Amino acid sequence: MTSRQIRQQFLDFFKNKEHRIVQSSPVVPFDDPTLLFTNAGMNQFKDVFLGNGSREYKRAADTQKCIRVSGKHNDLEEVGHDTYHHTLFEMLGNWSFGDYYKKEAIGWAWELLTDIWKLPKERLWATVYKDDEEALALWKSETDINPTHILKFGEKDNFWEMGETGPCGPCSEIHINVGDDLENPDLVNAGSPECIEIWNLVFIQYNKDENGKLNELPAKHVDTGMGFERVCAVLQNKKSNYDTDVFTPIIDEIVNLSKVKYDKEEDRIPMRVVADHIRALTFAIADGAVPGNDGRGYVLRRILRRAARYGRKINLKDPFLYKLVDVLAKAMGDVFPEVLEKKEYVKKIIKAEEDSFNVTLDRGIELFNEIINKLNAQKIKVIPGKDVFKLYDTFGFPVDLTNVMAREINFGIDEDGFNNLMNEQKLRGREASKDKFASVNVTLNDLSGFELLDSKPTVFTGYDELKSKAKIIGIKHNSENTLVILDKTPFYVESGGQVDDLGQLVIADKVFNVIDVTKIDNQVIHVLNSNNTDLLKTGMEVIAELDEVRRWDIMRNHSVTHFLHKALRTVLGSHVQQAGSYVGPDRLRFDFTHFAKLSVDEIQTIESIVNEQLRKNIPLSHHRNTPFEEAKKMGALMFFGDKYGDKVNVVQFGGFTMEFCGGTHVHNSSEIGLFKILNESSIASGIRRIEAVTGVGVEKYIHYQQEQLKKSEQKIDELLDVKKKLEKEITELRIKEKLEQLDHILSLSSEEKEVEIFKGKVHADSMDELKSFGDEIRNRIKSGVGVLIAQIEDKVGIVAVVSDDLIKNKKLSAGKIVGELAKLVGGGGGGRPHLATAGGKDVQHISLALSKVEKIVGSFL
Repeated sequence: MTSRQIRQQFLDFFKNKEHRIVQSSPVVPFDDPTLLFTNAGMNQFKDVFLGNGSREYKRAADTQKCIRVSGKHNDLEEVGHDTYHHTLFEMLGNWSFGDYYKKEAIGWAWELLTDIWKLPKERLWATVYKDDEEALALWKSETDINPTHILKFGEKDNFWEMGETGPCGPCSEIHINVGDDLENPDLVNAGSPECIEIWNLVFIQYNKDENGKLNELPAKHVDTGMGFERVCAVLQNKKSNYDTDVFTPIIDEIVNLSKVKYDKEEDRIPMRVVADHIRALTFAIADGAVPGNDGRGYVLRRILRRAARYGRKINLKDPFLYKLVDVLAKAMGDVFPEVLEKKEYVKKIIKAEEDSFNVTLDRGIELFNEIINKLNAQKIKVIPGKDVFKLYDTFGFPVDLTNVMAREINFGIDEDGFNNLMNEQKLRGREASKDKFASVNVTLNDLSGFELLDSKPTVFTGYDELKSKAKIIGIKHNSENTLVILDKTPFYVESGGQVDDLGQLVIADKVFNVIDVTKIDNQVIHVLNSNNTDLLKTGMEVIAELDEVRRWDIMRNHSVTHFLHKALRTVLGSHVQQAGSYVGPDRLRFDFTHFAKLSVDEIQTIESIVNEQLRKNIPLSHHRNTPFEEAKKMGALMFFGDKYGDKVNVVQFGGFTMEFCGGTHVHNSSEIGLFKILNESSIASGIRRIEAVTGVGVEKYIHYQQEQLKKSEQKIDELLDVKKKLEKEITELRIKEKLEQLDHILSLSSEEKEVEIFKGKVHADSMDELKSFGDEIRNRIKSGVGVLIAQIEDKVGIVAVVSDDLIKNKKLSAGKIVGELAKLVGGGGGGRPHLATAGGKDVQHISLALSKVEKIVGSFL
């Protein structure tokens, strides 16, 4: 069977068991801040398992794209060196949400494997958790597996946890022995390629909290996961996942690009690494991730650079990874259409990363070799942490890339030393960007020291009003400031890119400036200057009022980011996703994923789209406390940086934009005023930044531009005056130079048959200027012939003049003289008897022409 048939048979099997076939969720879980990547099929159902959400169906099945490269599920080191670990893989899965349980899960798994796929029963083994007697009994009653092939294991192998916290429970794994020793139980869970796990049946009944305590879930669930690539290898009778039709199209293209055969293990390893890594890169980038310096971006950068370095082993030194995307898109595009839709974008991102890394890779390898040579001389086999850090910090070598290179030559690395240096660097970074309370000398980790009336969360009123009556329910006096907690407040605490509100607390005729706000345990803390705050007590009624002008400017800038996001996606493509933001009263900053600098036309189009929408006076629809799943069904885009709970806020402006957002906004689009982009730049590979202003910011920008224009006009006037003076000086200098040249020529006359001849080479920029030289010399000689020659650019210019007496008495003609001279320089010309000009192309013959003047004049006498 082909891999397509295998996948479809799995889905059809469970569809016939009344399962809803659902789409794979993105491999980048923007709606789950606890995960860098989707690492299991159950991730999209996490809310159901926790009892926080529900679906309209009780049974589901799908094929889920997963990435495991960090944290507990870290397969990166094994990838390529063995035949069955992958960074990206498909997980075939079926789920029960409080419906069927162990009996059906075990029975159906056995039915699919042995009845539908006809796997030999004597090769199959089942494992159960050591205390799960129920599963043990069901394997014996619901299947005809050899009872001696059912084994018990402990927490390490048969108790499944999604992460450090979250849903978990006992599991039952199915392994297949693909070797010759069919009855050896020691091969099961031994990490042997002779006996591999193909399906894990997880029985989710607990939620593990931060203290490690297991809490019973409201309902019991089934979550199964089958490694698609592994089962394809089994069903296609291949020893390696990489030999299945899942990978062979990619490997064939690598062979084609490298001109290296896939027959030696030393060449197979790099080809397997590349084939695996391009899948992870393509799927992650297509789903919105971008290589970068932290978080999931750094994971992708590590994967890409690891692949690029392995490419060197098979003669692929120029960027090549991006060339594999087309093959992958063709092979997987029918199942995962986003790969096909985004392939050009993915190629550009990968190519840019390859270009960037190639600049430093060769130099980094040189440094690595220098380090190794030095250590060999000292008979040391471990690379010091400082050298590992230098390779990372200077040449962009991820620590695992250095580790791979070290292992290849039987060296180790001092990873602890490297981590210490990394931590020191991070600490320096934190010191350089102090906690936002440093300016008011406040450091808050908890509410210790507060006099508290109530521990209830502060109610936020700032969506609806800019001034609220409130009661002080907590207070703490310090020497430099006073910290006040209110039962309700309009003050917004910095979140999702929007800055804090500022303002004042008013009691009777007393006004206390709020210079900062923060939040601890959902209580908003207002930071006041300590001037005369001793009279503030818990229980007192106050009026909390914002700096309204400042807040309106913030709201304008925040609301317009939603219009900007939509306009960017409209003009540049749906690959654009927000990657960060700053929303303040003075300006807004919007970071987004894109692979190229925006053109002037693109920026103008984006501005025009936004401003056109703003002028339509579109009212705000603010959907507050909307259930998360309902908001997703509404079609709202999830915004970067926000962590979403069970209830969310959705900001909608008509049919133009609808996005998750917890910030504060204008009531309609026209209140934003005008939108103006000030700057567009790159801040990282694949990440662009737009800086812009609205409302009063645009007004200030216009005033600034007018001032700059006035200054420019003044400067232009000054420069024009200077230009006129310089031109006058140049004219005077040229006249002086001209007269000096003529004086020199007039002082060096010769004679032919009693006719005085004045000749010479002069500097002239044009024929007109050369002609003026001729007029001047004719005016200054009483009787005689004048011939002046100049090189004008790459051509020859000639002027000849004859005095009136020689025209009359000797019948001499300047036209005839200049005509003969022109022949000597490869040209021609003529004119009137008293003055004539000619041109030629042979500048190297100017001296020859000057030497023949007397002879030519004599020929006409």
